[in-house]
Amino acid sequence: MEQYLIIDVGGTNIKSALMQKDGTIKSKKQLSTAKNLDDFKEQILSLVAEVAEKIQGVAFSIPGKVDPHSAVVYHGGALPFIDGLDLKQLVHTKAPDVAVSAENDGKAGALGEFWQGSLQGHPNSAIITLGTGVGGGLILNGQIFRGNHFQAGELSFLYGGKLEDKPILYGLRGSAVKMIHDIGKALNFENPGDGKVAFQAIMQKEEQAVTIFENYCRDIAILILDMHAMLDLTHYAIGGGISAQPILIEEINRQYDLLADSILDRGIKIVKLSLQRPQIIAATLGNDANLYGALYGLVNTEK
Repeated sequence: MEQYLIIDVGGTNIKSALMQKDGTIKSKKQLSTAKNLDDFKEQILSLVAEVAEKIQGVAFSIPGKVDPHSAVVYHGGALPFIDGLDLKQLVHTKAPDVAVSAENDGKAGALGEFWQGSLQGHPNSAIITLGTGVGGGLILNGQIFRGNHFQAGELSFLYGGKLEDKPILYGLRGSAVKMIHDIGKALNFENPGDGKVAFQAIMQKEEQAVTIFENYCRDIAILILDMHAMLDLTHYAIGGGISAQPILIEEINRQYDLLADSILDRGIKIVKLSLQRPQIIAATLGNDANLYGALYGLVNTEK
């Protein structure tokens, strides 16, 4: 059975998997993402070298503007030091004969969910991935939509209002990592980045934790409403590590309904009456969505 190395690069961690063409995961591993280009390249080359003799291809899910044809990354999103990195050239220094593809992380997540997850059978849908920033991927008429410059669905670049009187983008406002850190800081956790402890505080109804969490979910509900008014999709799948917490999906849905009920035009609930309510659901592939999507992109473009 053909095997492929799939590498999902995040702002915090790199997840890799050895996968078969049908999506079967044979093995997985995770490491902390390097903080500079040289160390990052070494991480990738080490992963490739470990399996170079038994794979037919390498597929990346990676932040930034990604040209899926050349596998070149621009800007790098949460990892600006990878701007201009040619992933195909990099991989071929260790495995010159394997196929190489790359996809933006948000788009990879959408492809994964559309192939084997919660967006199956929904040709007009989207994924919103909550992590270090906010990833996005749009499925329009059954195809991934990249836009003219491979930038469509870059939700982190939507205007996110102001923080301490300074303009911010949704990559910060919608950051799950920041939300968890804010809870940890407010409650003086020894490790303010511990998501498990943060959600325990939410479930135990610690007032400060609940307030931060509800405000965060309202921000995501606002994001969905803005997308929905423009795109009229049927399903919005919430991905990222925190999507495994059922209370997250419940609260985003609750905040969406509160928002729709609160917007009035001449006394009429104009949003609720005018827009067909979308389904807001969990991305069923969880942290593996990007792995599946990157593989799907590779095996469907191989020559």
